[in-house]
Amino acid sequence: MNPMDRLTVVILAAGEAKRMRSRQPKVLHPLCGRPLIAYPLRTARVLADRIVLVVGPDAEGVRAVAGGDVQIVEQRERLGTGHAVLQARAACGAGTVLVLAADMPLLSSETLERLVKHHRKTGAVATVLTAVVDRPQGYGRILRQSGRVKRIVEDRDATDDQKKIREINTSVYCFEARRLWKALAEIRPDNDQGEYYLTDAIGILAKAGGRIEALAAPDPVEALGINDRKQLAAVGGLQRRRILDRLMADGVTVLDPASTYIEDTVTIGPDTTVYPHVLIEGATTIGSDCVIGAGSHVSASQFGDRVTLKPYCIISDAVVEHDAVLGPFCHLRPGCHIGAKAKIGNFVEVKKSRIGRGSKANHLAYIGDATVGEDVNIGAGAITCNYDGSAKHATRIGDGAFVGTNTSLVAPLTIGEGAYIGSGSVITKDVPPGALAVERSPQVVKEGWAARRSAKHPRRDKDD
Repeated sequence: MNPMDRLTVVILAAGEAKRMRSRQPKVLHPLCGRPLIAYPLRTARVLADRIVLVVGPDAEGVRAVAGGDVQIVEQRERLGTGHAVLQARAACGAGTVLVLAADMPLLSSETLERLVKHHRKTGAVATVLTAVVDRPQGYGRILRQSGRVKRIVEDRDATDDQKKIREINTSVYCFEARRLWKALAEIRPDNDQGEYYLTDAIGILAKAGGRIEALAAPDPVEALGINDRKQLAAVGGLQRRRILDRLMADGVTVLDPASTYIEDTVTIGPDTTVYPHVLIEGATTIGSDCVIGAGSHVSASQFGDRVTLKPYCIISDAVVEHDAVLGPFCHLRPGCHIGAKAKIGNFVEVKKSRIGRGSKANHLAYIGDATVGEDVNIGAGAITCNYDGSAKHATRIGDGAFVGTNTSLVAPLTIGEGAYIGSGSVITKDVPPGALAVERSPQVVKEGWAARRSAKHPRRDKDD
Protein backbone atom coordinates (compact mmCIF):
# COMPACT_ATOMS: atom_id res chain seq x y z
CA MET A 1 0.00 0.00 0.00
CA ASN A 2 1.15 3.51 -0.83
CA PRO A 3 1.92 5.23 2.51
CA MET A 4 -0.14 8.22 1.37
CA ASP A 5 -3.20 5.98 1.09
CA ARG A 6 -3.00 4.77 4.68
CA LEU A 7 -5.59 5.90 7.21
CA THR A 8 -4.53 6.46 10.80
CA VAL A 9 -7.23 6.98 13.40
CA VAL A 10 -6.15 9.00 16.43
CA ILE A 11 -8.52 8.69 19.39
CA LEU A 12 -8.23 11.33 22.10
CA ALA A 13 -8.81 9.68 25.48
CA ALA A 14 -6.61 11.67 27.86
CA GLY A 15 -9.32 13.82 29.42
CA GLU A 16 -10.05 13.81 33.13
CA ALA A 17 -13.42 12.97 34.61
CA LYS A 18 -13.94 16.31 36.35
CA ARG A 19 -17.57 16.79 35.38
CA MET A 20 -18.28 13.10 35.94
CA ARG A 21 -17.19 13.60 39.56
CA SER A 22 -15.41 10.27 39.31
CA ARG A 23 -12.11 8.72 40.31
CA GLN A 24 -12.03 6.58 37.19
CA PRO A 25 -11.33 7.92 33.68
CA LYS A 26 -14.43 9.10 31.85
CA VAL A 27 -13.80 6.74 28.94
CA LEU A 28 -14.06 3.70 31.25
CA HIS A 29 -17.58 4.51 32.39
CA PRO A 30 -19.94 1.85 31.01
CA LEU A 31 -22.62 2.52 28.44
CA CYS A 32 -24.92 -0.35 27.46
CA GLY A 33 -22.42 -2.99 28.50
CA ARG A 34 -19.23 -1.50 27.09
CA PRO A 35 -16.83 1.16 28.37
CA LEU A 36 -17.12 4.39 26.39
CA ILE A 37 -13.69 3.90 24.80
CA ALA A 38 -14.83 0.59 23.28
CA TYR A 39 -17.18 2.36 20.86
CA PRO A 40 -14.64 4.49 18.96
CA LEU A 41 -12.19 1.59 19.03
CA ARG A 42 -14.77 -0.69 17.42
CA THR A 43 -15.55 1.93 14.77
CA ALA A 44 -11.87 2.60 14.10
CA ARG A 45 -11.17 -1.09 13.52
CA VAL A 46 -13.66 -1.06 10.64
CA LEU A 47 -11.84 1.78 8.85
CA ALA A 48 -8.25 2.18 9.93
CA ASP A 49 -4.89 0.83 8.84
CA ARG A 50 -3.46 2.07 12.14
CA ILE A 51 -5.05 3.10 15.46
CA VAL A 52 -3.32 5.44 17.91
CA LEU A 53 -4.85 6.06 21.33
CA VAL A 54 -3.79 9.14 23.29
CA VAL A 55 -4.15 8.57 27.04
CA GLY A 56 -3.36 10.55 30.14
CA PRO A 57 -1.08 9.52 33.00
CA ASP A 58 -2.27 6.73 35.29
CA ALA A 59 -4.43 5.22 32.54
CA GLU A 60 -3.72 1.53 33.14
CA GLY A 61 -7.41 0.67 32.88
CA VAL A 62 -7.71 2.38 29.50
CA ARG A 63 -4.61 0.60 28.25
CA ALA A 64 -6.06 -2.74 29.32
CA VAL A 65 -9.26 -2.16 27.35
CA ALA A 66 -7.48 -0.95 24.20
CA GLY A 67 -6.11 -4.28 22.96
CA GLY A 68 -2.88 -5.32 21.33
CA ASP A 69 -3.67 -3.83 17.90
CA VAL A 70 -3.70 -0.27 19.27
CA GLN A 71 -0.61 1.89 19.64
CA ILE A 72 -0.79 3.95 22.82
CA VAL A 73 0.88 7.29 23.43
CA GLU A 74 0.74 9.36 26.59
CA GLN A 75 -0.13 13.02 27.06
CA ARG A 76 1.68 13.64 30.33
CA GLU A 77 0.46 17.22 30.65
CA ARG A 78 -3.13 18.00 29.70
CA LEU A 79 -2.50 21.12 27.63
CA GLY A 80 -5.42 20.83 25.22
CA THR A 81 -6.60 18.82 22.22
CA GLY A 82 -3.98 20.25 19.86
CA HIS A 83 -1.22 19.22 22.25
CA ALA A 84 -2.85 15.77 22.59
CA VAL A 85 -2.81 15.13 18.84
CA LEU A 86 0.79 16.30 18.62
CA GLN A 87 1.79 13.48 21.00
CA ALA A 88 0.67 11.00 18.32
CA ARG A 89 2.90 12.39 15.56
CA ALA A 90 5.62 9.75 15.72
CA ALA A 91 3.03 6.96 15.64
CA CYS A 92 1.03 8.24 12.66
CA GLY A 93 3.29 8.32 9.62
CA ALA A 94 2.10 9.69 6.27
CA GLY A 95 -1.35 9.62 4.71
CA THR A 96 -4.68 10.67 6.20
CA VAL A 97 -5.22 11.24 9.90
CA LEU A 98 -8.76 10.86 11.25
CA VAL A 99 -9.13 12.38 14.73
CA LEU A 100 -11.93 11.12 16.99
CA ALA A 101 -13.06 12.02 20.49
CA ALA A 102 -13.33 9.04 22.84
CA ASP A 103 -16.68 10.12 24.29
CA MET A 104 -18.92 9.96 21.17
CA PRO A 105 -20.36 6.41 21.19
CA LEU A 106 -23.18 7.12 18.71
CA LEU A 107 -20.85 8.03 15.85
CA SER A 108 -21.23 5.46 13.06
CA SER A 109 -18.58 3.91 10.85
CA GLU A 110 -20.74 4.80 7.82
CA THR A 111 -20.57 8.52 8.64
CA LEU A 112 -16.82 8.37 9.16
CA GLU A 113 -16.32 6.48 5.92
CA ARG A 114 -18.24 9.22 4.09
CA LEU A 115 -16.06 11.84 5.79
CA VAL A 116 -12.81 10.16 4.73
CA LYS A 117 -14.03 9.68 1.15
CA HIS A 118 -15.12 13.32 0.90
CA HIS A 119 -11.79 14.48 2.30
CA ARG A 120 -9.78 12.49 -0.23
CA LYS A 121 -12.06 13.24 -3.19
CA THR A 122 -11.87 17.01 -2.67
CA GLY A 123 -8.14 17.09 -1.99
CA ALA A 124 -8.72 19.06 1.20
CA VAL A 125 -5.97 19.62 3.76
CA ALA A 126 -8.61 19.31 6.47
CA THR A 127 -12.25 18.21 6.58
CA VAL A 128 -14.47 18.85 9.58
CA LEU A 129 -17.48 16.74 10.52
CA THR A 130 -20.20 19.22 11.50
CA ALA A 131 -23.80 19.04 12.68
CA VAL A 132 -26.67 21.49 12.59
CA VAL A 133 -28.46 21.55 15.94
CA ASP A 134 -31.21 23.57 17.59
CA ARG A 135 -29.25 24.09 20.80
CA PRO A 136 -25.58 24.70 19.98
CA GLN A 137 -24.60 25.90 23.47
CA GLY A 138 -21.35 24.36 24.65
CA TYR A 139 -20.11 23.45 21.17
CA GLY A 140 -17.57 25.16 18.93
CA ARG A 141 -19.13 27.07 16.02
CA ILE A 142 -18.19 26.76 12.35
CA LEU A 143 -17.25 30.16 10.92
CA ARG A 144 -17.60 30.51 7.15
CA GLN A 145 -16.73 33.14 4.62
CA SER A 146 -18.50 33.01 1.24
CA GLY A 147 -19.61 29.50 2.19
CA ARG A 148 -16.09 28.23 2.88
CA VAL A 149 -14.93 27.14 6.32
CA LYS A 150 -12.44 29.64 7.70
CA ARG A 151 -12.09 28.68 11.33
CA ILE A 152 -13.77 27.25 14.42
CA VAL A 153 -14.43 29.27 17.55
CA GLU A 154 -15.00 27.59 20.90
CA ASP A 155 -18.24 28.41 22.69
CA ARG A 156 -16.53 30.10 25.62
CA ASP A 157 -14.51 32.32 23.25
CA ALA A 158 -17.36 33.12 20.85
CA THR A 159 -19.05 36.51 20.50
CA ASP A 160 -22.79 36.87 21.01
CA ASP A 161 -23.36 36.84 17.24
CA GLN A 162 -21.16 33.77 16.77
CA LYS A 163 -23.08 31.93 19.47
CA LYS A 164 -26.22 32.21 17.30
CA ILE A 165 -24.62 29.96 14.66
CA ARG A 166 -26.27 26.52 14.67
CA GLU A 167 -23.60 24.64 12.73
CA ILE A 168 -21.31 23.09 15.31
CA ASN A 169 -17.97 21.33 15.38
CA THR A 170 -18.28 17.66 16.35
CA SER A 171 -14.56 17.33 17.25
CA VAL A 172 -14.10 14.85 14.39
CA TYR A 173 -11.60 15.77 11.66
CA CYS A 174 -9.68 14.44 8.68
CA PHE A 175 -6.24 15.93 8.04
CA GLU A 176 -3.45 15.56 5.53
CA ALA A 177 -0.76 14.42 7.95
CA ARG A 178 2.10 16.58 6.70
CA ARG A 179 0.04 19.78 6.83
CA LEU A 180 -1.45 18.84 10.21
CA TRP A 181 1.88 18.67 12.03
CA LYS A 182 2.99 21.98 10.55
CA ALA A 183 -0.24 23.67 11.68
CA LEU A 184 -0.04 22.21 15.19
CA ALA A 185 3.43 23.71 15.60
CA GLU A 186 1.92 27.16 15.04
CA ILE A 187 -0.91 26.92 17.59
CA ARG A 188 -0.69 29.22 20.59
CA PRO A 189 -2.69 28.98 23.85
CA ASP A 190 -4.29 32.40 23.39
CA ASN A 191 -7.73 31.54 24.74
CA ASP A 192 -9.85 31.49 27.86
CA GLN A 193 -8.42 28.18 29.06
CA GLY A 194 -4.80 28.76 28.08
CA GLU A 195 -4.78 25.52 26.06
CA TYR A 196 -3.60 24.45 22.62
CA TYR A 197 -6.89 23.97 20.75
CA LEU A 198 -6.96 21.55 17.85
CA THR A 199 -9.71 23.72 16.37
CA ASP A 200 -7.12 26.49 15.81
CA ALA A 201 -5.41 24.26 13.25
CA ILE A 202 -8.40 24.79 10.94
CA GLY A 203 -7.94 28.55 10.95
CA ILE A 204 -4.18 28.26 10.46
CA LEU A 205 -4.59 25.92 7.49
CA ALA A 206 -7.27 28.13 5.91
CA LYS A 207 -5.19 31.27 6.35
CA ALA A 208 -2.28 29.51 4.60
CA GLY A 209 -4.54 28.92 1.60
CA GLY A 210 -5.38 25.27 2.27
CA ARG A 211 -8.73 23.91 1.23
CA ILE A 212 -10.96 23.30 4.25
CA GLU A 213 -14.02 21.11 3.71
CA ALA A 214 -16.97 20.36 5.97
CA LEU A 215 -19.38 17.44 5.90
CA ALA A 216 -22.56 17.47 7.98
CA ALA A 217 -23.47 14.35 9.94
CA PRO A 218 -26.72 12.87 8.57
CA ASP A 219 -28.15 12.71 12.09
CA PRO A 220 -27.05 15.32 14.68
CA VAL A 221 -27.48 12.67 17.37
CA GLU A 222 -24.20 11.14 16.19
CA ALA A 223 -22.41 14.27 17.40
CA LEU A 224 -23.52 13.90 21.01
CA GLY A 225 -20.61 13.71 23.42
CA ILE A 226 -20.57 12.81 27.10
CA ASN A 227 -19.17 15.12 29.76
CA ASP A 228 -21.28 14.31 32.83
CA ARG A 229 -23.55 11.60 34.18
CA LYS A 230 -26.72 13.25 32.90
CA GLN A 231 -25.35 13.13 29.37
CA LEU A 232 -24.20 9.54 29.96
CA ALA A 233 -27.77 8.57 30.85
CA ALA A 234 -29.27 10.47 27.91
CA VAL A 235 -26.89 8.94 25.37
CA GLY A 236 -27.40 5.54 26.99
CA GLY A 237 -31.13 5.82 26.35
CA LEU A 238 -30.51 6.55 22.68
CA GLN A 239 -28.07 3.66 22.37
CA ARG A 240 -30.49 1.23 24.04
CA ARG A 241 -33.18 2.20 21.54
CA ARG A 242 -30.73 1.54 18.71
CA ILE A 243 -30.01 -1.89 20.16
CA LEU A 244 -33.71 -2.74 20.43
CA ASP A 245 -34.40 -1.45 16.92
CA ARG A 246 -31.64 -3.68 15.57
CA LEU A 247 -32.96 -6.72 17.42
CA MET A 248 -36.53 -6.12 16.24
CA ALA A 249 -35.28 -5.69 12.65
CA ASP A 250 -33.60 -9.09 13.05
CA GLY A 251 -36.86 -10.79 14.09
CA VAL A 252 -36.97 -10.42 17.88
CA THR A 253 -40.28 -9.37 19.45
CA VAL A 254 -39.81 -6.74 22.16
CA LEU A 255 -43.24 -6.15 23.66
CA ASP A 256 -42.41 -2.89 25.46
CA PRO A 257 -39.16 -1.24 24.34
CA ALA A 258 -39.59 1.58 26.86
CA SER A 259 -39.23 -0.84 29.79
CA THR A 260 -36.67 -3.22 28.28
CA TYR A 261 -32.90 -2.96 28.90
CA ILE A 262 -30.68 -5.01 26.60
CA GLU A 263 -26.97 -4.29 26.36
CA ASP A 264 -24.86 -3.95 23.23
CA THR A 265 -23.08 -7.23 24.04
CA VAL A 266 -26.24 -9.37 23.73
CA THR A 267 -27.20 -11.60 20.77
CA ILE A 268 -30.78 -12.87 20.40
CA GLY A 269 -32.16 -15.21 17.71
CA PRO A 270 -35.30 -14.63 15.63
CA ASP A 271 -38.81 -15.35 16.91
CA THR A 272 -37.75 -14.89 20.51
CA THR A 273 -40.17 -12.80 22.58
CA VAL A 274 -38.96 -10.45 25.30
CA TYR A 275 -41.56 -9.34 27.83
CA PRO A 276 -41.60 -5.99 29.69
CA HIS A 277 -39.18 -5.05 32.48
CA VAL A 278 -36.49 -7.47 31.30
CA LEU A 279 -32.77 -6.78 31.80
CA ILE A 280 -30.29 -8.72 29.62
CA GLU A 281 -26.62 -7.83 29.97
CA GLY A 282 -23.07 -9.01 29.48
CA ALA A 283 -21.90 -11.50 26.87
CA THR A 284 -25.28 -13.20 26.61
CA THR A 285 -26.51 -15.29 23.69
CA ILE A 286 -30.16 -16.31 23.45
CA GLY A 287 -31.35 -18.67 20.74
CA SER A 288 -34.42 -18.69 18.53
CA ASP A 289 -38.05 -19.16 19.60
CA CYS A 290 -37.30 -18.42 23.25
CA VAL A 291 -39.54 -16.61 25.73
CA ILE A 292 -37.99 -14.23 28.26
CA GLY A 293 -40.62 -13.56 30.90
CA ALA A 294 -41.46 -10.26 32.52
CA GLY A 295 -39.10 -8.93 35.18
CA SER A 296 -36.30 -11.39 34.44
CA HIS A 297 -32.59 -10.54 34.69
CA VAL A 298 -30.14 -12.48 32.52
CA SER A 299 -26.40 -11.84 32.67
CA ALA A 300 -23.47 -13.41 30.79
CA SER A 301 -25.41 -16.57 29.91
CA GLN A 302 -26.04 -18.77 26.89
CA PHE A 303 -29.50 -20.08 26.02
CA GLY A 304 -30.27 -22.64 23.33
CA ASP A 305 -33.40 -22.57 21.18
CA ARG A 306 -36.97 -22.73 22.55
CA VAL A 307 -35.97 -21.96 26.12
CA THR A 308 -38.84 -20.65 28.23
CA LEU A 309 -37.91 -18.27 31.01
CA LYS A 310 -41.01 -17.56 33.07
CA PRO A 311 -41.39 -14.24 34.92
CA TYR A 312 -39.01 -12.92 37.56
CA CYS A 313 -36.01 -15.19 37.16
CA ILE A 314 -32.36 -14.29 37.79
CA ILE A 315 -29.80 -16.06 35.61
CA SER A 316 -26.06 -15.35 35.90
CA ASP A 317 -23.14 -16.98 34.05
CA ALA A 318 -25.18 -20.05 33.13
CA VAL A 319 -25.71 -22.32 30.14
CA VAL A 320 -29.26 -23.42 29.36
CA GLU A 321 -29.81 -25.99 26.61
CA HIS A 322 -32.67 -26.34 24.13
CA ASP A 323 -36.29 -26.64 25.31
CA ALA A 324 -35.55 -26.11 29.00
CA VAL A 325 -38.20 -24.39 31.12
CA LEU A 326 -37.17 -22.12 33.98
CA GLY A 327 -39.17 -20.30 36.64
CA PRO A 328 -41.08 -18.41 37.65
CA PHE A 329 -38.87 -16.97 40.41
CA CYS A 330 -35.91 -19.29 39.90
CA HIS A 331 -32.28 -18.28 40.49
CA LEU A 332 -29.35 -19.73 38.56
CA ARG A 333 -26.10 -18.60 40.12
CA PRO A 334 -22.75 -18.70 38.29
CA GLY A 335 -21.48 -22.02 37.01
CA CYS A 336 -24.80 -23.71 36.22
CA HIS A 337 -25.48 -25.89 33.20
CA ILE A 338 -29.11 -26.84 32.61
CA GLY A 339 -29.68 -29.70 30.20
CA ALA A 340 -32.16 -29.92 27.35
CA LYS A 341 -35.83 -30.23 28.37
CA ALA A 342 -34.95 -29.83 32.05
CA LYS A 343 -37.30 -27.91 34.35
CA ILE A 344 -36.22 -25.58 37.14
CA GLY A 345 -39.32 -24.21 38.81
CA ASN A 346 -40.74 -21.92 41.46
CA PHE A 347 -38.22 -20.58 43.99
CA VAL A 348 -35.53 -23.08 43.03
CA GLU A 349 -31.94 -21.91 43.46
CA VAL A 350 -29.12 -23.65 41.60
CA LYS A 351 -25.45 -22.87 42.13
CA LYS A 352 -22.41 -24.28 40.29
CA SER A 353 -24.30 -27.41 39.28
CA ARG A 354 -25.07 -29.44 36.19
CA ILE A 355 -28.64 -30.59 35.70
CA GLY A 356 -29.10 -33.40 33.18
CA ARG A 357 -31.48 -33.69 30.27
CA GLY A 358 -35.13 -33.94 31.27
CA SER A 359 -34.50 -33.61 35.00
CA LYS A 360 -36.90 -31.63 37.18
CA ALA A 361 -36.69 -29.51 40.28
CA ASN A 362 -40.06 -27.84 40.22
CA HIS A 363 -40.51 -26.34 43.68
CA LEU A 364 -38.63 -24.70 46.54
CA ALA A 365 -35.30 -26.53 46.22
CA TYR A 366 -31.61 -25.66 46.59
CA ILE A 367 -29.06 -27.46 44.43
CA GLY A 368 -25.45 -26.46 45.00
CA ASP A 369 -22.16 -28.02 43.83
CA ALA A 370 -24.07 -30.93 42.36
CA THR A 371 -24.06 -33.09 39.26
CA VAL A 372 -27.57 -34.31 38.52
CA GLY A 373 -28.09 -36.97 35.84
CA GLU A 374 -30.86 -37.30 33.29
CA ASP A 375 -34.55 -37.73 34.14
CA VAL A 376 -34.04 -37.10 37.84
CA ASN A 377 -36.93 -35.82 39.96
CA ILE A 378 -36.03 -33.54 42.87
CA GLY A 379 -38.95 -32.93 45.18
CA ALA A 380 -40.13 -29.73 46.83
CA GLY A 381 -37.99 -28.55 49.72
CA ALA A 382 -35.03 -30.79 48.83
CA ILE A 383 -31.57 -29.35 49.39
CA THR A 384 -27.97 -30.35 48.89
CA CYS A 385 -26.06 -29.54 52.06
CA ASN A 386 -22.83 -28.57 50.29
CA TYR A 387 -21.03 -26.51 52.96
CA ASP A 388 -19.63 -27.92 56.18
CA GLY A 389 -18.54 -24.59 57.62
CA SER A 390 -15.07 -24.61 56.09
CA ALA A 391 -15.28 -26.26 52.67
CA LYS A 392 -17.74 -27.01 49.86
CA HIS A 393 -18.51 -30.62 48.90
CA ALA A 394 -20.10 -32.22 45.85
CA THR A 395 -23.29 -34.21 45.46
CA ARG A 396 -23.77 -36.66 42.57
CA ILE A 397 -27.19 -37.96 41.61
CA GLY A 398 -27.43 -40.68 38.97
CA ASP A 399 -29.81 -40.94 36.04
CA GLY A 400 -33.43 -41.69 36.86
CA ALA A 401 -33.09 -41.15 40.60
CA PHE A 402 -36.01 -39.87 42.67
CA VAL A 403 -35.36 -37.46 45.54
CA GLY A 404 -38.38 -37.11 47.77
CA THR A 405 -39.89 -33.96 49.24
CA ASN A 406 -38.12 -32.17 52.10
CA THR A 407 -34.94 -34.21 51.76
CA SER A 408 -31.48 -33.08 52.87
CA LEU A 409 -28.53 -34.56 50.97
CA VAL A 410 -25.41 -34.02 53.11
CA ALA A 411 -22.38 -33.82 50.83
CA PRO A 412 -20.04 -35.37 49.91
CA LEU A 413 -22.59 -37.85 48.67
CA THR A 414 -23.46 -40.08 45.72
CA ILE A 415 -26.98 -41.23 44.89
CA GLY A 416 -26.90 -44.12 42.42
CA GLU A 417 -28.90 -44.47 39.23
CA GLY A 418 -32.57 -45.25 39.75
CA ALA A 419 -32.30 -44.87 43.52
CA TYR A 420 -35.22 -43.56 45.61
CA ILE A 421 -34.87 -41.23 48.57
CA GLY A 422 -37.86 -41.23 50.92
CA SER A 423 -39.46 -37.89 51.77
CA GLY A 424 -38.22 -36.11 54.87
CA SER A 425 -34.91 -37.98 54.95
CA VAL A 426 -31.50 -36.65 55.92
CA ILE A 427 -29.09 -38.70 53.79
CA THR A 428 -25.46 -38.78 54.94
CA LYS A 429 -24.21 -41.97 53.25
CA ASP A 430 -23.97 -43.02 49.61
CA VAL A 431 -27.03 -44.76 48.17
CA PRO A 432 -26.43 -47.66 45.75
CA PRO A 433 -28.15 -47.75 42.34
CA GLY A 434 -31.77 -48.90 42.52
CA ALA A 435 -31.88 -48.75 46.33
CA LEU A 436 -34.41 -47.07 48.61
CA ALA A 437 -32.99 -44.85 51.34
CA VAL A 438 -35.25 -43.66 54.15
CA GLU A 439 -34.10 -41.85 57.28
CA ARG A 440 -36.86 -40.90 59.71
CA SER A 441 -37.46 -40.96 63.43
CA PRO A 442 -40.29 -43.35 64.42
CA GLN A 443 -43.66 -41.61 64.46
CA VAL A 444 -45.18 -41.38 67.95
CA VAL A 445 -48.97 -41.10 68.38
CA LYS A 446 -50.49 -40.35 71.82
CA GLU A 447 -54.26 -40.83 71.85
CA GLY A 448 -56.26 -38.15 73.74
CA TRP A 449 -53.22 -35.91 74.28
CA ALA A 450 -54.89 -32.76 72.96
CA ALA A 451 -57.88 -33.07 75.29
CA ARG A 452 -55.70 -33.60 78.34
CA ARG A 453 -53.59 -30.56 77.43
CA SER A 454 -56.66 -28.40 77.01
CA ALA A 455 -57.98 -29.39 80.42
CA LYS A 456 -54.69 -28.50 82.05
CA HIS A 457 -54.11 -25.30 80.05
CA PRO A 458 -57.46 -23.77 79.03
CA ARG A 459 -57.28 -21.50 76.00
CA ARG A 460 -57.57 -17.77 76.54
CA ASP A 461 -59.69 -15.51 74.39
CA LYS A 462 -57.62 -14.48 71.40
CA ASP A 463 -58.18 -10.79 72.23
CA ASP A 464 -56.71 -11.10 75.75
